Amino acid sequence: MYLPVVSNDGRKQHILTTTQGASYLVYGEEPLEVANAATASQPISATANVTHHHHPGVGRTTSEDSTTQTINEGRPPLPPVSHSQEHFGVVQNSSDFVQLAHSPTKICDLHQQSHGKKISLRGGGPSLRCKADMKSRLEEAIMGQNSARSEMMLRRRERNPPSPSGTGERLRWRKETFPWRHQQQDTERSTHQELEQESQVEGHLASEANMIILDTLENIVQVVTNADHLQGLLSVVFRVLLHALASNQSTTSLTNMFNTQRALVAKFPGLLFDEETEQCADLCLQLLKHCSSCICTIRSHAAASLYLLMRHNFEIGNNFARVKMQVTMSLSSLVGTSQTFNEAYLRRSLKTILTYAEEDADLQDTSFPEQVRDLVFNLHMILSDTVKMKEYQEDPEMLLDLMYRIARGYQNSPDLRLTWLASMAQKHSERVQHAEAAMCLIHSAALVSEYLYMLEDCPHLPTGAVTFCKLSPNVLEESAVSDDVLSPDEEGICTGKYFTENGLVGLLEQASSSLQQAGMFECLNEVYKILTPIAEKNRDWKKLINIYSKLHDAFSKIDALEGRRIFGTYFRVGFYGSKFGDLDGEEFIYKEPMLTKLPEISHRLEAFYSDRFGAENILMIKDSNTVDATKLDSDKACIQITYVEPYFDEYEYRDRVTSFEKNYNIKRFIFSTPFTPDGRAHGELHEQYKRKTILTTQHMFPYVKTRIQVVDRMSWVLTPIEVAIEDIQKKTKELSAAINQDPPDHKILQMVLQGCIGTTVNQGPMEVAHIFLSDLVDSRKPPNRLQNKLRLCFKDFSKKCQDALRRNKTLIGSDMREYHRELERNYNKFIEGLSPMITVNHLTRQMRVTSWHHSSGSTSSVDTLVSGGSADSDPGLASGTEC
Repeated sequence: MYLPVVSNDGRKQHILTTTQGASYLVYGEEPLEVANAATASQPISATANVTHHHHPGVGRTTSEDSTTQTINEGRPPLPPVSHSQEHFGVVQNSSDFVQLAHSPTKICDLHQQSHGKKISLRGGGPSLRCKADMKSRLEEAIMGQNSARSEMMLRRRERNPPSPSGTGERLRWRKETFPWRHQQQDTERSTHQELEQESQVEGHLASEANMIILDTLENIVQVVTNADHLQGLLSVVFRVLLHALASNQSTTSLTNMFNTQRALVAKFPGLLFDEETEQCADLCLQLLKHCSSCICTIRSHAAASLYLLMRHNFEIGNNFARVKMQVTMSLSSLVGTSQTFNEAYLRRSLKTILTYAEEDADLQDTSFPEQVRDLVFNLHMILSDTVKMKEYQEDPEMLLDLMYRIARGYQNSPDLRLTWLASMAQKHSERVQHAEAAMCLIHSAALVSEYLYMLEDCPHLPTGAVTFCKLSPNVLEESAVSDDVLSPDEEGICTGKYFTENGLVGLLEQASSSLQQAGMFECLNEVYKILTPIAEKNRDWKKLINIYSKLHDAFSKIDALEGRRIFGTYFRVGFYGSKFGDLDGEEFIYKEPMLTKLPEISHRLEAFYSDRFGAENILMIKDSNTVDATKLDSDKACIQITYVEPYFDEYEYRDRVTSFEKNYNIKRFIFSTPFTPDGRAHGELHEQYKRKTILTTQHMFPYVKTRIQVVDRMSWVLTPIEVAIEDIQKKTKELSAAINQDPPDHKILQMVLQGCIGTTVNQGPMEVAHIFLSDLVDSRKPPNRLQNKLRLCFKDFSKKCQDALRRNKTLIGSDMREYHRELERNYNKFIEGLSPMITVNHLTRQMRVTSWHHSSGSTSSVDTLVSGGSADSDPGLASGTEC
């Protein structure tokens, strides 16, 4: 609105007050012109001028204000105005002046909006005293001095100095100084510093909040200590503390949290070990996670807390089985899920814990240090094997070895061990190794039955792992006889679905299916001996029908396949060279599929390790001699592969009759290495030696893996005559097997006979007799022990040849008669040449050697040769050992 006033020089003036409270001094001859111009939407006359007072030191408006009409610069100063200040809002916003200066129409609009409003002017008195002050403030407001706009323009000039081009051009605006662009550039310049400051502030605030929480928790603990009815709050306190430990915290906060945690455990040990066992598991997980921290201080506190946790648990029950199990399970969870897990830092923390145990003087006379040492070693092994599994995904034998060792490390954590055994069974099934998959399932069933027996002694359930010994003696390793074994009725133990009666039945049924696929039908009987009482107790008649039906099928297959069943093939594999790492210098027995030849496994291993180490770094040792590692190239990876056979003592053959019995539950293997004194592998009969080596494995085949480490080696050397004795015994066994074959096969029988007495091989047995027994013909010295044993072997060999000829005569047809007569003639020649050497006192005895006749009574001379009567007349032969 307009307020008319009169200046000292008599000129008319108007004070314009905007609705926002800003005031302007306007010179004009006739204020109605302004009103009429506003009504007609015409600009204000040039006589209406606006005076802008600016801040001292700052020039008048620059070129950006050049469009504004300049007010009479030569006018005298403004006179004092006699009106109250409360009607004049002090001008603070410079944008009002710019808009009014550029738009006279807006001034008119403002006049019209304020028309009719009465503004009273107060004269004299207090108003006159502030004339100078009001004058100054009005001049500054109108001229734009000391305004927000002026200050903004000054700051902009300071941030954006004139262009150094020297032109002196002063632009009204630049695109890089737009608010959005300016804000982005400022953010980029100060982002790092501001973020760092903000993070420090937030970190301090978070730490302070944690400290307050810890103080509150400790206050609660102090109150609870003196009030028995509030003991239930301790579990809540511990839950809050565990949540804080699981969150991201500063080093200072974690240090104080560890102190609080150690104090709580020391003051209330029963809270973790007796009541809140689930919180014990969570605490072990968090401590183990912080043991792998990259910050040394946190690792030190976490290791100390974990050690004291073990110590308190040991002091309660003389062992810390619960902490052992929880730490082991936590390691499994940590390795599999944590993204911040660091193996090297965790190993350092474990070493720190071991140092604490070794230097703890109060417990040196107890078993605590040894138990800590065993736990740390077990954790190291699990950690190494779990990390290595990623490296050996393409090596099935090594992968299963690692899985086996990890499962072994979880011996006292039945749930985890069962999980790893199931994974191994799955791997074996994928590789069509059904016997090993069945063994994994049988071990799992033995583990489950062991813990079920601890819960309740049910007569229809197996009495632990010992019940499965007939299936495999290896299952005894599942026995829960360690001091670290926890009762299955405790919280968190044996919670899986298999630790029930139905779970046990399911495992055994899966095992029976795998055994049937592996062709081990004899084992099905032992499995169903365990399942039958359970079905009878539950009166599950359909299950019993199914069981006996499967047993009927199994026994039928055993009878139908008697003598024609073939099982796995075994090879000894030795690794030499630093490139193999842990395998350097180790020997294993590999179980391969049936009828696998030595070149097949040799090519497979050579190809695999060539891809891994490079073909130029692989050396295959072709012989089976003892390897001297010092003579090998240290930069080469050397592999030695030897075919081996199961080995049994003589007494064992009485119980191992069938082919299944000779290939089941075996752990000793034998191989032979021929050599001569001059270093050659083969030579003449009189210089041919043989080294026999027996290898004993750690476990019996079949097992939960296809290769088992050799733990014992025994070898001896056979002299040439002992080698000859062994060859004759081998031929005798072949003849006996061909004679007793059921159903008989005359082709196989004739083939074996041709190899023993045929004209082309006649020099074989006869050459042996001439070399080792010829000195007994002309010499009067009695035969030594080995010569006498060879003579007995030849007598048995001759008798088997005679029996084979008789058997062949009954099997052949008329078309084979001539071939049979040829075999008989060869046999007569063989006996005629052999008899002087196997009968020492032949000069004093009259031997009748007649030609072979077709009749059954024409073999009197042969009967005399191979009968026991000759032995009775020969004291040297009678005193010899049985062949």
